[in-house]
Amino acid sequence: MNTREFIRLGVNVDHIATVRNARGENDPSLVELALVAQHSGADLITIHLREDRRHIRDADVFDLKRHLKIPLNFEMALSEEILAVALKAAPATACIVPERREEVTTEGGLDAARHLGAIKRFTQTLQDAQTDVYLFVEPDLKTVEYAAQAGVKGVEFHTGAYARAFTVPERRKAELVRLETACKAAAALGLKVHAGHGLNYFNVSAVCAIAELHEFNIGHAIIARSLAVGLEQAVFDMKALLTR
Repeated sequence: MNTREFIRLGVNVDHIATVRNARGENDPSLVELALVAQHSGADLITIHLREDRRHIRDADVFDLKRHLKIPLNFEMALSEEILAVALKAAPATACIVPERREEVTTEGGLDAARHLGAIKRFTQTLQDAQTDVYLFVEPDLKTVEYAAQAGVKGVEFHTGAYARAFTVPERRKAELVRLETACKAAAALGLKVHAGHGLNYFNVSAVCAIAELHEFNIGHAIIARSLAVGLEQAVFDMKALLTR
């Protein structure tokens, strides 16, 4: 008898905070909507506390940690200030990401080779505090090797190139092959494998077929769809796609 395997869904709620901050008030409530996502099938809630605090604020981190019954995934730059918040909040997982003030959203994976020393130090500090650490990186083999050297629990592969290539069949196929090759290499080194960025209701199914992938973190597509169908339905619909 064949049984379906379900892939974990992390719902990124940064864009809810962006809408709230546009008026400088407290509506919509980040905690309330994160709880809706939790109720609707999210396996974890993902947030990125940026150094410029453009969406998530320090207080949000602690409010979510206090109210959620599912894990909190804390995206962070290699910043001492942000590290201090992470250590105080003690999220289940932390994902180290690159960050530029000028970017609209994260533009690519972390340069693990260039920052290996800092990554090792941050990883050791966080994992000593019982927070598992992941690196947000490009799906290439050399980067996977550096990630393994850093001592992290796993990697989250940046799927932006795949998402941008989706409407060009040859490029899409090449990006899928690149992603699958990197996933297999990471798993062979004992790393847990996640993915995210640019994934939506139309392009995620092909990525689900990669056996080594066990978690996706998706935000923009879910929050955008929620404007039409509501957040509960948007999360439910995405969760229903994450099977193989």
